[in-house]
Amino acid sequence: MQTRDYQRRDRAHHLHPFTDSKALGEEGSRIIERAEGAYIFDSEGNRLLDGMAGLWCVNLGYGRRELVEAARDQLERLPYYNTFFKTTHPPAVRLAETLCRLAPAHVNHVFFTGSGSEANDTVLRMVRRYWALKGRPEKQWIIGRENAYHGSTLAGMSLGGMAPMHAQGGPCVPGIAHVRQPYWFGEGRDRDPEAFGRECAAALEEKILELGEDKVAAFIAEPVQGAGGAIIPPASYWPAVKAVLAKYDILLVVDEVICGFGRLGEWFGCVHYGLEPDLMPIAKGLSSGYLPIGGVLVGDRVAETLVEEGGEFFHGFTYSGHPACAAVALKNLELMETEGVVERVRDDLGPYLARRWAELAEHPLVGEARSLGLVGALELIDPATGERFPKALGVGNLCRDASFASGLVMRSVGDTMIISPPLVITREQIDDLVDKARAALDTTAARLADQPSKAREETLS
Repeated sequence: MQTRDYQRRDRAHHLHPFTDSKALGEEGSRIIERAEGAYIFDSEGNRLLDGMAGLWCVNLGYGRRELVEAARDQLERLPYYNTFFKTTHPPAVRLAETLCRLAPAHVNHVFFTGSGSEANDTVLRMVRRYWALKGRPEKQWIIGRENAYHGSTLAGMSLGGMAPMHAQGGPCVPGIAHVRQPYWFGEGRDRDPEAFGRECAAALEEKILELGEDKVAAFIAEPVQGAGGAIIPPASYWPAVKAVLAKYDILLVVDEVICGFGRLGEWFGCVHYGLEPDLMPIAKGLSSGYLPIGGVLVGDRVAETLVEEGGEFFHGFTYSGHPACAAVALKNLELMETEGVVERVRDDLGPYLARRWAELAEHPLVGEARSLGLVGALELIDPATGERFPKALGVGNLCRDASFASGLVMRSVGDTMIISPPLVITREQIDDLVDKARAALDTTAARLADQPSKAREETLS
């Protein structure tokens, strides 16, 4: 009765993000009651291995008392004060200092926000403010990538390249263009991967010349596209993009909201790819999701211009640098350092996941199994043709539901299955994750083969 009661009350009053509310009301919400380590527990008593670390964020896992105590201690001392009007507080100061120590050497400032979406709103404002201060106000265009996700606020949605969001959120912020994504499996399987990566970088240069290099302000991209489907670019892509940007006076924005704080086996994804971004939006793993906090790490050339030439920057949020959130983030980073979490992802867990995850490529439904650090994807294909299933069949959703039934949270992006487990996952839990993913694939294949009409009816309903 408790589950049904919560579902009834949830249906009556709660509008969920990124959810078909009518369908959810018919099915009923999953009620998550508690969590521990890499596992979550629902109101029906089911234990689920959280293969998505919440939403790419619970890097240290659930139940870390140190983070709870950091929040409590700060709430007792100073629960809130703003950082407007020439004011600060110790947690914000210490966190800013720590972040800049962990960031690449040319990054020595941070602007705090409450989320990744707010961070990318800040990027839009900061990029255009920078060029105005440099006497180049005509440099307005920001180039992003198709199928990219940079948040769901108006600015974040506009910077991203997801067509369904644009269709609901228009008109988008003007002065933003998009170029092709480096998605080899989805868009370039008929070509050599490295040649395809260079083609995607060439598309960026073509767009710069189309818009006019004197009018392009910045290029924004994730090191690895997360919500777009855990898209790992070919090795040729980022070096070719760096060469393009070196030819023109254009800022590089590397969105680290997902890839930052150890996900790829480095403190920041840009380090893995040898990039030197001017701006780095951050959030999610900054606090392991325990309290909401984000920010923008600001490279020296932008920060020095804003500080020395900018006067007042008319931008900010009530909760910029919230003291309790900052205290939790600071403790989170301290624990990650003292426990060697990032190094373990790089040297042990990431390579181990890569070996085990690659085994799933042998499954008839899998066209590609890819991973980097602790993020991975499976591309589902029709074994009879080697191509995608018809979209209307909703095979990704079918596999996602089978995954939940097997005890694993695995997300579907179309017919791409993705994982992003807590960075403290063990080798034994990785084995469990792979076994559960294989079970979900087997269940999906069986339902497609043995009950095609029923599967079609259920996925279309």
